[in-house]
Amino acid sequence: MGNGDIRVRGLAARAGGWSARHRWAAVGIWVLFVVLAMGLGSAAGRVDVKDSDQLKGETHTAARIVEDAGIDEPAGETVLIQARGDLKATDPEFRDAVDAVVRAVEGTGRVTHVTSPYETKTISKDGRSALVQFDMRGESDTAGERVEPVLKAVEGVQQDHESLRIEEIGGASMMKTFDDAFGDDFKKAEYSAVPVALGILLIAFGALVAALLPVLLAITAIMATMGLMGVVSHVMPMSDTANSVMLLVGLAVGVDYCLFYLRREREEREAGRDAQTALRIAAATSGRAIVVSGVTVCVAMAGMLFTGLAEFEAMGLASLMVVAVAMVGSVTVLPALLSLLGERVEKGRLPFLGRRKRSGGTQDSRFWTAVLRRVLAKPVIAVVVAAGALLAISAPALGMKTQQLTLDQEFGDSLPIVQTYNRLNDAFPGGSEPAEVIVKAHDINAPEVKSALADFRERAISSGASRGPVEIKLHDAKNVAFVYVPLVGGSDQDKAGASLDLLRDEVRPATLGKVEGLEAPITGQVAGSKDFNDQLAGAVVPVFAFVVVFAFVLMLLSFRSLTIAVTSIVLNLLSVGAAYGILVAVFQHGWGASLVGAEGVGAIITWLPLFLFVILFGLSMDYHVFVVSRIREARLRGLATKDAIRHGVVTTAGVVTSAAVIMVAVFAIFGTLSMQSMKQMGVGLAAAVLIDATIIRGVLLPAVMALLGERNWYLPKWLHRLPDLTHDETPQAVAAPAARDDEGEPLKV
Repeated sequence: MGNGDIRVRGLAARAGGWSARHRWAAVGIWVLFVVLAMGLGSAAGRVDVKDSDQLKGETHTAARIVEDAGIDEPAGETVLIQARGDLKATDPEFRDAVDAVVRAVEGTGRVTHVTSPYETKTISKDGRSALVQFDMRGESDTAGERVEPVLKAVEGVQQDHESLRIEEIGGASMMKTFDDAFGDDFKKAEYSAVPVALGILLIAFGALVAALLPVLLAITAIMATMGLMGVVSHVMPMSDTANSVMLLVGLAVGVDYCLFYLRREREEREAGRDAQTALRIAAATSGRAIVVSGVTVCVAMAGMLFTGLAEFEAMGLASLMVVAVAMVGSVTVLPALLSLLGERVEKGRLPFLGRRKRSGGTQDSRFWTAVLRRVLAKPVIAVVVAAGALLAISAPALGMKTQQLTLDQEFGDSLPIVQTYNRLNDAFPGGSEPAEVIVKAHDINAPEVKSALADFRERAISSGASRGPVEIKLHDAKNVAFVYVPLVGGSDQDKAGASLDLLRDEVRPATLGKVEGLEAPITGQVAGSKDFNDQLAGAVVPVFAFVVVFAFVLMLLSFRSLTIAVTSIVLNLLSVGAAYGILVAVFQHGWGASLVGAEGVGAIITWLPLFLFVILFGLSMDYHVFVVSRIREARLRGLATKDAIRHGVVTTAGVVTSAAVIMVAVFAIFGTLSMQSMKQMGVGLAAAVLIDATIIRGVLLPAVMALLGERNWYLPKWLHRLPDLTHDETPQAVAAPAARDDEGEPLKV
């Protein structure tokens, strides 16, 4: 068989071959696809998830009632007036300050419905704190842009009354504070991710052109997906969070897939292949690994669609689309670009580093060679030590506590408004995040409705669920009433949750529940967190089952080995478990939290465990498929199992290390953000990828495969009818004897 006569089959091989032969057409089609997707997305516009669709249950019902009634809730603001010394709310100086606040905020012309604490009885039990409350004019979503004059007016009153503490807090002021403090955080993280990836690729390849290709593919895949998100959003609404997750996943997989392909093509050329043959081999091997990995990641992301949570569904669909687009681009336009560039892919080589990379591209990694020598010599010890270490790291996850983080947990004491939040909760427990009862009746002013509302207000306090004051706001024309109930427990989510249960299970049925035809769902921050937790808990088992079962089936079809499929799932679960353990240790218990600039906040944000499972289970398949594919190739070429393992792991060590470093670096950027939830996501993803690329792929996988020996390729006879998604292997530069079993028959792997 000549150098150029290597027969390959499979979707990736055919796509790569066609693209290499019709390179300008392939590049043109890709550019046209990206431009068309962006144009369609721009023309269609993006439809975002509505508040009424965010959750199911009572929170959804309450949002639907408000939306159907056409009521735009304004952004509510509160000014906390608190004595620094022995002053009381009844003292003249205190009253003067209250009057000054009322005049100042009204004078801005930006507010409405200003209420005095002497009218609403919003004075603390100790008489040292009082609340002036008002609403911002205009839409609540943009209130943060209009609140600055009001904040300055309150600051002016504070300067005239030094014996009192006068501070403003509310939806608009918090929105402005967070935008000022953290608004650029995400943009900086997203913008810095590309230069970081490019820098690592420059070190990995030693050439500017080779380093730019993966970044270029990832960026074009992200651009195309952003356009597609606009079109798809008219069927399934999207969100800003989904967009951020899509960028993160798109950069990670886009760079990874290109890296796998480019490294294999480069390796084959350095082994003496001509450019055309090297491309065909890369298409049949790395191209296939990319397709298998991409489909697996897409399946994992699709698991989010089973949560029933609109935000998760948007994230899952956006991530699925960007992975699919990056996968298609890797096996189509990338071969065309490599064919066009030829040797010019090595242009822009870095001095010394470029020459070293060029001459040493196929050399074994000294570090991993040394590690594998010990692992394969004593695989039992390696399995016990590595698995034991991972189980020990995973152990803290057994005590994982999840909840929506409160303001002080999310931001610590770094912002003055957080201190105001804590003081407000101390003086008026639950006042900063009251439960909201949305009452819908045929006639909101009917005597029985008014009586039920009065009874509810009284029982909410007498039952111990609230210490008051309970505020009722009527919308007569819409036959809707809003009842605001400060919950006992305040920022303590467990205690506030118990108060919420008391309202829902006892107070409401005994009062509002007796009026026929009346709806009274209870929403608010605490209720939303509880409903989210309940729905997420119900989705965990279906999502886990879906992802694990489909990943297992894909591995079974791709490698035609029951053993490989089982070990893939087990190793990935170990990796996820270790990530959970690190999260709990650092962020729940605070062990080593200062090392990553974090705090032990006592809980993990509710959405993160399921999100991490789906993302990590998908992304970890990148390395697994790539490494096992190389081991399988070597075994088919006649190498003994241990030699095949050594060859597969060592020859992929460079690309897996480079890919892992890029992923860890990109995820770690999000670990530098100020919000604890983003720190948790960044640290969890970075730690899991690092563990996966080192302990799992470098130690545990080869040790387990060495122990299993020929059983790695076991497939029961009754499964032989399964579709064959493997590919024809290619001979090495120096061919080895064909592998045979104990009876001398050719080995079928």
